[in-house]
Amino acid sequence: MPLESNVNALSDESSRGSAEQQLRTPASEQDPPAFKEADRFRADTYRILARLFRAAPDQDLIDLFADCSQPEHPGSCLESAWNGLAEACQQADPANVDDEFHVLFIGLGRGEVLPYASWYLSGFLLDRPLARLRADLDALGIERAENVSESEDHVAAICETMALLVETETGIDYTGQKQFFDQHLQPWFSQFLDDIRAAQAADFYRRVAALGQGFFEFEERWLSLPQ
Repeated sequence: MPLESNVNALSDESSRGSAEQQLRTPASEQDPPAFKEADRFRADTYRILARLFRAAPDQDLIDLFADCSQPEHPGSCLESAWNGLAEACQQADPANVDDEFHVLFIGLGRGEVLPYASWYLSGFLLDRPLARLRADLDALGIERAENVSESEDHVAAICETMALLVETETGIDYTGQKQFFDQHLQPWFSQFLDDIRAAQAADFYRRVAALGQGFFEFEERWLSLPQ
């Protein structure tokens, strides 16, 4: 599915609302079709985070995000984060966002923030956490695309993998999703987002980090629901 379709789907208030509503619904009253809608929301969000952490958004993507604001419901951290990103996009200059991305994540030698699981889990790049991840990906039948230069523990690659695992037609069950999430994303993703927010060069990406944090907290609760 083109990324534009993921963004357009998430601009629909009902898509976000369905996911958060299921968190507040007792297990005995949960609706299977609503669960499928919530899983589409989850997969779309993972893909959008992957795209934003893979490369800076271009003008077309910024324009799409700028139109994603929605009325907020009380207590909805996700809607607040989405609206914050939409507001940032309404004021964003693509060239400035591209410069920010490169200073944050690439830099001369290295950026302010290293977007790799191994760095956060062991303090080294290309270390044992990457080997464990590769073993799990092999067991799932997932291979790195030939045109991708980053290692599999890059945050964008892990988000893309989670999107594949969540897909209602081709994904895996919630037990498997939670196992992968707990092993390869949960231990370090929040600290990574904190580092973005604290980075000197961060501006636009502070809003991306806020969206990531809101969704991360949603996922922790979602994957802890009785299924």
